[in-house]
This record gives sequence, C-alpha cells and structure tokens, in this order.
Amino acid sequence: MERMLLNSMDHTVKAGHNSGDRQGCLRGTRRDILSQLEDWLDDEQGQRVFWLNGLAGTGKSTIAKTFADITFAGGKLGASFFCSRDFEDRSNIRMIFPTLAFQLAYRYPSFRKQLLQVLRANPGIGQESLCSQMEKAIVGPLKATRIPTLIIIDALDECKDNEPASAILSVLSRYTDGIPKVKFFITGRPEPPIRSGFRLKSLRPITEVFRLHDVKRSSVDSDIKLFLRTRLSDITETRSDCDSTQDWPSSSDIDILCKKAAGFFIYASTVVKLIGFKHCTPTKQLEKIISLPQSTAHEGRSGIDLLYTQVLEQGIGDLGTDGEDEEILASFRTVVGGVLLVFNPLSARALSDLLGVSNISTTLRSLHSLLLIPDSPKDPIHTFHKSFPDFLTDHERCRDERFLVEPTIHHAEILLSCLNLMQERLKRNICNLDDYAVLSEVKDLSTQKKDYIGGALEYACCFWTKHLLCIPSNSPYSEELQRVIDQFFTIHLLHWTEVLVITRNLGAGVYAMNDVEQWYTSVSAFRTVFQKLYSWLIRPESRASGQMMPRDFSWNTLIQSITLPPPSTVMLFHFPLPHLGSTNTILQSCCMWLGWSREFQLDGENVSAQFYWIVVH
Repeated sequence: MERMLLNSMDHTVKAGHNSGDRQGCLRGTRRDILSQLEDWLDDEQGQRVFWLNGLAGTGKSTIAKTFADITFAGGKLGASFFCSRDFEDRSNIRMIFPTLAFQLAYRYPSFRKQLLQVLRANPGIGQESLCSQMEKAIVGPLKATRIPTLIIIDALDECKDNEPASAILSVLSRYTDGIPKVKFFITGRPEPPIRSGFRLKSLRPITEVFRLHDVKRSSVDSDIKLFLRTRLSDITETRSDCDSTQDWPSSSDIDILCKKAAGFFIYASTVVKLIGFKHCTPTKQLEKIISLPQSTAHEGRSGIDLLYTQVLEQGIGDLGTDGEDEEILASFRTVVGGVLLVFNPLSARALSDLLGVSNISTTLRSLHSLLLIPDSPKDPIHTFHKSFPDFLTDHERCRDERFLVEPTIHHAEILLSCLNLMQERLKRNICNLDDYAVLSEVKDLSTQKKDYIGGALEYACCFWTKHLLCIPSNSPYSEELQRVIDQFFTIHLLHWTEVLVITRNLGAGVYAMNDVEQWYTSVSAFRTVFQKLYSWLIRPESRASGQMMPRDFSWNTLIQSITLPPPSTVMLFHFPLPHLGSTNTILQSCCMWLGWSREFQLDGENVSAQFYWIVVH
C-alpha cells in the first residue's frame, strides 16, 4: 500500500541522473571543477547553493552528470532533476519538487515515512503551488529527519517559466534556511530569469557562483584534446574502413580541431559525431573540417546551429514581424550586428554610444547564453565562439530571417554611425589641454581621453574605414557614403588626426587613407574631395606602388613644403600649436610635425600662420 501511494505521486520518471543515455565527462577531464565541487560539498561552513553558470555548449550538463555519479556512489546524493526542453515532463517546473521528493523517499527510509504521512493527508500535492510543494513534500520531511544530503537541478534554464525571476529559485530562496543540512547544486545558462533569481536578497548571500566560461583556456584546451584524441581513436578501433595501424588523427589534426573548438565543448562533441557518421569515411570527414580552418559550416549544420536556434527561439521567438515586434527585432539585429561585426570588442556603454541605441542591455538580456556579457557596462562584450557569428550571418544556416544579420547592411549601418559620431563630436583641441602642453607630460591624459573622447569615438576614428571595405561597390549606400566621407574630410581631417595621435593610433590613420582610396577606386569615384587630398598627400613613388605605408607617408616632409592643400579640399583652421610643446624640442625628440606654414596679408600686415595636423611622439 505504501509503495502504491508513493508511486501515485506526480513525478517524472526519467529526470534522474541515472536515467536514459545521459553522458558524463570523459575520465581525466574536468578534474579541477569536479574537485572544487567535492570540496564545496564537504565544507560544512560553505555556501548552501552552488550555481554552475555557463554559456551554451560549455559542458554544464556533462559535469552535472559526473558530479551526480560521484556523489551518488559516495552516498551523498539525495535526488536530481535533469531538465530538458525536448520533453514535456522534464520542462515543466511543477514536476521538479514532486520528483525530487519522490527520489528522496526511495533514497532515505526516514524521509519516506514522513512523506507518506503528507500524501495520506493530501494525495494531490503535486497539483498545488510550488511553495506548497516545497514546504510540504521536501522541507517538512527534511526538517523532521535532519538528513544531510545533496540535491541537483541541471539545466534549469530549459524549463518553461514565465516569471521575471526563476520561480524555482524564488521558492528556494524562501525555504533553504529551514533545511541547513541540505545543499543544492544548480546548473543553468545565464538567462534573464536565472540571473534575476540568483540576485534575490535571500539567495545571493548563500550562493557560490562558478562561471564555466571563465575557466583558464589552457585547462579547457587540454581536456578538449584528450576528448578528441580518445573519441577519434575509438572510431578507428570500431570502424572497418579505418586503418588502425596508422597514426590517426595526427597531433597536428588534434591541434587544429582544438583551436577551432576555442573552449567550446559542444563543438568538440559535434565534430566527433560528424567524423564518425556511419555513411561517411572518417578520414575524409576530418579532412573536410581541417581543410577550412576559418569555417564552421560543416560542424554547424551537424548540430551547433540547432543549439543556437533553440536559444534564440527561447529568448525572442515569440516576436512576429509586424509593427512593434518588428521594431524590437530590428533593434535586436542592429545591436547584435554591432557586437558581431565590430573589429575590436566594445562595452555596452560604447556600443550604445556608437549605434545610438539606448536599450543595449535590454536587447542583450536573452543572449547571455551565447555572448560573454560582463556585469560592468564598461567592460567589452565578446562572442564566445566563432560559430555563432558564422551562423547568424549565413543565409544557409540561419533560416529564420528575424535573427539573420546581413553583414553588408550592418557594416554600412556601423560605418554611418561612426561617421555621424565623428561629425558630431570631433573638434579642435578635443581634450581641452593647455596651450603648449606636451602630451607625454600631461599627467591625467588617460582620464582626459575617457572623458572627452571615450570608447565609442576612439573606435569610430580607428576602424571606420575597415567597415567601409566590407561594403560592396554595388551597395545602395555607395553614393551616400561618398557624400558623407567627402564632407568628413572637408571639415574634420585635422580633428580626426588629433584624436588618432592622442589615442596613439596614428598608424591606423595612415592605413585608413589607403582603405578609403581602395574603396573609392572600387566604386569608380571620380574627382572627389578625398581623392584630391590623397593625391596631394602621397608621394608619387608611393602612389605608384598602390599602397601607402607609414614609412612612405610624406607627412614628415610637409614641414619644408611651401604648397598648401588643394583649394576647397580642407577647411583649414589656425591652431596656435596647442598641447604640442616647443617645435625645437619636438624636432630634437625625433618627432614628426604634420603641418605647413605660409605668410598672408591681414589688415595690411604680413602675418605668419602655421597650419598643422599634429605632433607624434
């Protein structure tokens, strides 16, 4: 009767760690994190909750499976629930607490006795609220028995939960104080509800957080190499179409695959499945993958793309393509396009400044599982693995147009954002330095750069031409870009150069001139302001080579030049040489003075005016 009553309780049969064909870590891998987890569990004074936080594909569930196996064998594991969006009962948050209680009852006879009393009084407890489930089916029996145990909940982000903060974590935050001998190990991607849940005042102080994507890269690479070497060797032993006497895969093959994996465990797992596909020859499959070291297309279509699609669907899949929804999706593509296509990672603050989008953090809330988004808005946002930008920018792989990032369109958008930002903010003596101040002697120059230039403007000045080169000659933006670029060089050439020097990026300006000339040639632009300026700046022998290198750049000869730029090319300003110091001192220090001088009449008197670009230390 007791067994019948217990079995009648709502629970999920295959949610436990030992159900199905769930895979754990390969022996010898993930030693550091597993050792840390065991130390945490054994420390009676340690935090009560452990959150293994990791981006999609970093191996959280394999670690959870292995940790569950270890603790079960040691008699410490009480219950586990491995969530999965692929199964209705394992993605239903209302099944978690009843299933945990069911497993605890079979694990501990004293717990079972207490739970049966609850079920006799209320056999339908599985249909009650989460708080009621937790209090009556778990907290009550554990309080009465004082059992020390471990409870594991894996992949909590895969449960259907419409609450702003995870409903499961909200309940745990209320009741963990009542069961001090119980520890909870929880894994989950840093999705918005999960992050919000762990920020609850009553949960945050008792939670230890481990970010799996922050593990030292050398340690992860070592584990991935061992995994690849072991699994691919297994293929040669089980396949009759492989020559087991050969050294396959070679060490160089493993190194290439590890480099492509870039710390992404699901990549390594996908590669093994792809190489071992029964209808293909393993050696040829491996050759396909390593022959294109910069491509992730083969591996993506074999599994990684599905992972990305699932995460995106979960985050913004309920949005349509009409009205307000389309505005949200357009903002999503603009922001994500910015993150993926910039040539140097930018912070959320700098991206917002550059793109003119105020809700960057809101837009990126659903992408914490796919991007490395730091807590501070001042730190740069990174992509975790190259396969994600490859996926989002490929029509063949990203079939949902709501998510697709078109590189040619978004490079043009970023370029126009760069030019607009420079047009708005560049000005003479942008850092408000004292006249005749020497840059190397300005004590707070880094502070001045942050305050007056900032990350967005510095990026715009250094990289705008790189985005220009990504725009094809037949782009509908071509004419508009020529107009804006000519306007930029007409008004802001000197101001742009000044920022490049203050940020120690003058070399970028030299190459930028090459980039613009290359693009103008590709679109067959003729007699533009820029081309006149370019022709005047570059020595004939440099132009003949087709490239302007820093050492060939003739700015350093302009000191002795008596010619001025072409008329109406640049709006020249008279600078009294602010923040440049003594000319003699500058020349003695082997610095380049980018400028020229001439005499002209002013109110009947001869006036000597010096026009300059900048001084480079």
